[in-house]
Amino acid sequence: MKRIYFVLTYSGTILGRIIRMKTGRIYTHVSISLDENLKKMYSFSRLNPYNCFIGGFMHEKLNEGCFKRFKNTQAMINYIEVTDCQYEKLEKQITMFEQNKALYKFNVLGLIYILFNKRIHRKNYFYCAEFVKYILKNANVNVELPDMPRPENFEKLKKSKVIYTGLLNQYNINELEGLEEVIAS
Repeated sequence: MKRIYFVLTYSGTILGRIIRMKTGRIYTHVSISLDENLKKMYSFSRLNPYNCFIGGFMHEKLNEGCFKRFKNTQAMINYIEVTDCQYEKLEKQITMFEQNKALYKFNVLGLIYILFNKRIHRKNYFYCAEFVKYILKNANVNVELPDMPRPENFEKLKKSKVIYTGLLNQYNINELEGLEEVIAS
């Protein structure tokens, strides 16, 4: 078994504030990570930290892009366990997205529709939660997400465990593991 991580964030961007105002939820964005250090973290979001309308598939990094610009990004990180086969399928799908970045676009229209509980399907267009659901489904990871997924759907996934809440730029898995050992003794 391997762990995959869901990184829920709120950076305070204009789009994030609109989503938060409309949904009333703390977190407005979700990424998937294949490692506990969050070095392999992926989503659909803005390609330019200063423009929310130009977006696409992103290999997000803790201290680059939007997360660097918005230093007070709030985060919640949880994980679920998947089989080795499911993990490999997730890796293959992410590789496919990386190799074909130009085919995929940020689904701004879909994001607006979802705020009004309406769905619009556009081939090769994704917003963050759509992308994460898509690759989970194609890797046969059943986490019971709704047809119109939102970041908040990843907050309390079945069999998930929250490992961190706080500022994203202060996340350090090594410090958390040390803390868990102290608490356990």
